[in-house]
Amino acid sequence: MPKDENFLKANNARHLWHPMAHPADMKANPPAIITGGKGVRITDVDGHEVVDGVGGLWNVNLGYSCEPVKAAIAAQLDRLPYYSIFRGTSNDAVIELSEELKDFFAPDGLTRAFYTSGGGDSVETALRLARQYHKIRGEAGRTKFLSLKKGYHGTHFGGASVNGNANFRTAYEPMLPGCFHIPAPFPYRNPFNETDPAKLAQLCLAALEDEIAFQGAGTIAAFIMEPILGAGGVIPPHASFMPGVAEICKRNGILLIADEVITAFGRTGAWSGSRLWGVKPDFMCTAKAITNGYFPFGAVMIAEGVVEVFEKDTTGKAAIGHGYTYSGHPVGAAAAIACLAETKRLNVVENAAARGAQLWAGINALKAKYPLIGDVRGGHGLMLALEMVADRSTKAAPDKALPGKVQTVAYQAGAMVRVSGANIILSPPLVLTAADAQIILDALDAGFAAL
Repeated sequence: MPKDENFLKANNARHLWHPMAHPADMKANPPAIITGGKGVRITDVDGHEVVDGVGGLWNVNLGYSCEPVKAAIAAQLDRLPYYSIFRGTSNDAVIELSEELKDFFAPDGLTRAFYTSGGGDSVETALRLARQYHKIRGEAGRTKFLSLKKGYHGTHFGGASVNGNANFRTAYEPMLPGCFHIPAPFPYRNPFNETDPAKLAQLCLAALEDEIAFQGAGTIAAFIMEPILGAGGVIPPHASFMPGVAEICKRNGILLIADEVITAFGRTGAWSGSRLWGVKPDFMCTAKAITNGYFPFGAVMIAEGVVEVFEKDTTGKAAIGHGYTYSGHPVGAAAAIACLAETKRLNVVENAAARGAQLWAGINALKAKYPLIGDVRGGHGLMLALEMVADRSTKAAPDKALPGKVQTVAYQAGAMVRVSGANIILSPPLVLTAADAQIILDALDAGFAAL
């Protein structure tokens, strides 16, 4: 029998530590306990239903009632609930999925998949394979990684080392050696005091060139970046930036890893973030929406040029000494096949672009109405953020309690939004309707009006 609501509220933080939270804070400030989901709405233990403006954690692109994915999971559990794809064995579902992913990512030039348990694992895989690629080619000195300040690549030691936010690093240092960061193309806050996005992109690219020259191109394995920075506060670069990074990397023999754990499968209004900017990366990290969040699963997609180096090796250096117990999990693969089919059938990129434009206009209107909103970011599908400030002229951080107050009131008014520092982040399901989007905007309006 399910436990009653009093039991759940009393015991939430008693024997459970929450990710990304202070354990004592979770005892002092009990969270919303979500007990149901339908369509784009979630219901808490008290029966309060809201539009999920967070989309789970950027991953429930098709909402909570995607029956084809649920049916595929149930059927696969009946047929084959688990088997390894380590050397010597495989499974039918993962073979079928690989063909589907090859076709889906063909415009990105990606032809092979290495399967993982999630986004952090996908990042770790790409970093490791990037180093191995250079060793196979006889350039064992290429071990360093470059990335962006404000970037987020998960919390494994590799991912945390290339992360560009101290929150995920300081308490766990020392990090992986050989990781270096360049300024993010973030017009609202950058060391160049440059507000023009195109000029800022060129300054950041010049900083990248300078860092490569300083480190020595022959010591650098890869550059990793999100096509639109997500957890760092939704920072879309100027359209010239990622193509510029790709050109610099290619010229210097540096691999480009696109971290598309958030941006793959339509969230930006394009099928991938790399495609949005017209870039073909060497590796693409995916997870999250690949199974609509219903099963922990990921895939690193690999470009043909990298594939050839590995598959034509005759020295044994290309033997991959890396993998996860749940790599290619048949249930995850079955979920991904169904999810990909439904994602394409619904053509969610079109709705992501339309609803994204609606929310973008809406949060700009909120900025005009409330001086506490210093910056709004978005304009590319369903990734948006509002940054709160104490004072627009100084851009000083607001009282730490204020973003949480906006979130609380917005939740009471009908929408779940996410707080990250001074940022309020929106990443709703891609099947959001215009009416759903308006509920989110009205709830935010109520949240700011309450301050």
